[in-house]
Amino acid sequence: MDADTVKAIATELEGMGLSEQSLGVLRSTHSGIHFTYCIDDDVGAREPYSSHAGFNIYLVDGRGHCMEFTSDITHATGLVLAEVIADD
Repeated sequence: MDADTVKAIATELEGMGLSEQSLGVLRSTHSGIHFTYCIDDDVGAREPYSSHAGFNIYLVDGRGHCMEFTSDITHATGLVLAEVIADD
């Protein structure tokens, strides 16, 4: 994966909004990338790879036995798309 791919995915999400439906679109158009959708609070105390209006993107590395967060884009095999919900 590379920074341009993540940027393109972020741009797509900004246009579609983050939802189960948009996740399905991303999975079909970017079949080589593993996508996970969650609420940003579930990620814990991590810095996102990139932040956007309504969602953050985190990198995951699936090369080993288990998926793990990474900050190294060259090791990223997937993205966690985490919805940011504003506190009321």
